[in-house]
Amino acid sequence: MSGISFDAVAAILFIPAGAAAILAAMPNYRMTATVNVIASLLTLLAALSLFVTERPAPGQYLLVDDLNIVFIVLNTFVGFTTSVFSASYIAHELETGRLTAPNLRFYHAMYQIMMFGMNLAFVSNNIGLMWVAVELATLTTVLMVGIYRTHEALEAAWKYFILGSVGIALALFGTILVYMAAQPVVGEGTNAMVWSVLIEKAAHFDPALLSVAFIFLLLGYGTKVGLAPLHAWLPDAHAEGPTPISAVLSGLLLNVALYAVLRFKLLLAASPQAIGPGPLMVTMGLTSLIFAAFMLYRRRDIKRLFAYSSIEHMGIIVFAFGMGGPLANFAGLLHMVMHSLTKSAIFFAVGHIAQVKG
Repeated sequence: MSGISFDAVAAILFIPAGAAAILAAMPNYRMTATVNVIASLLTLLAALSLFVTERPAPGQYLLVDDLNIVFIVLNTFVGFTTSVFSASYIAHELETGRLTAPNLRFYHAMYQIMMFGMNLAFVSNNIGLMWVAVELATLTTVLMVGIYRTHEALEAAWKYFILGSVGIALALFGTILVYMAAQPVVGEGTNAMVWSVLIEKAAHFDPALLSVAFIFLLLGYGTKVGLAPLHAWLPDAHAEGPTPISAVLSGLLLNVALYAVLRFKLLLAASPQAIGPGPLMVTMGLTSLIFAAFMLYRRRDIKRLFAYSSIEHMGIIVFAFGMGGPLANFAGLLHMVMHSLTKSAIFFAVGHIAQVKG
C-alpha cells in the first residue's frame, strides 16, 4: 500500500471525524458553517485524489475499487455543495428564530459525523463495519430531521428512527446469515466478513443461507433506499427536516443503502446455486416506481412531492441494477449519479424559494 493512497483514504475518514469534534467544541457558532464547508472541500479533494494516485490494496477493513470510487466521489461532491448551501440556509434559520446558536453547532457537527458514516460505509471491506457505518449515518440524519423540535418534526424523526431501526435490524440479521454461510469455508473471525475474501469463496458457501440472507438484506437496506412498501419514513423526513438534510437524504443517504444492496448482489452472483437477486430487485424497483407515480398525483407539499420523486427514481435505479448486464448496470449508475446531482440542486432551489417567500 503506497503512502499517498493510504493518506487519501484516511483523509476521507479522518477529516470529517476531526471536523465534527472541532465543530462540537467551537465557542464561535458563526464560524461553524465556514469550518463545515472547508472540511467538506478537503474531503472532496481527498476523494478526487483517488483517481490520480495508486489505490490501496484491500485490507481487513478498507477497500477502494471501481464500484465504490464512484460512490465516494459523488458522496463527497454533493456533501460539499450541500455544506455551501447549508451555510446561508442555517444562518437564515438563526435570524428568523427557528434555530438557536447551539442548534448551529449541533447541526454542523452532526453533518460531519454523517459524512464520516457515509464515507466509511463506502470504503468498508467488512460487512459488519459497513452495517455500523450505515447505522451511524442514519442516526445522525434522524437527529437533524428533528432539529426544529416542532411536533411534526419530532414525529417525522421518530417515524424515521423506528422504521429505520426495523430495516437495520433486518439488515443485521442478513449480515449474520452471510457470516454463517461463510464460516464453514473461510473459518471463524474477521475473514468471514471481508468482502474481498467473500467474493472469492462465495461459490462454496451454502446457497440456501445466502439466498435467505439476501432477502433480509434487500428488505433491510431497501427500507433505507426508500423502496415501496418500506418507504413510509421518507416523505415525512423530507417534509419536516431542514432542506439541506432533504438534499442529503435524496442525494446521498439513499445511495449508501443502495451500495450495500449492490455489494450483496455481487456476492450472490458469485454463487451459482443461490437465488437470483435480479428478479427480486426488479420486482421491488417496479413496485416503487408504480407506487410513487400514483402518489405524486396532486401532492401539495413540494418537499413531499420530491420525496416521492426520489422513491420513483430509486425504483428505476434498482430495476436497472436488477436487470444486470453491462448496459443496464451503466444505466443504473448513470441514473443514480444524475439523480443525486439534480435532486440535491432541486432541494437547494426549494429551500431558497421557501426562505424568500416565507
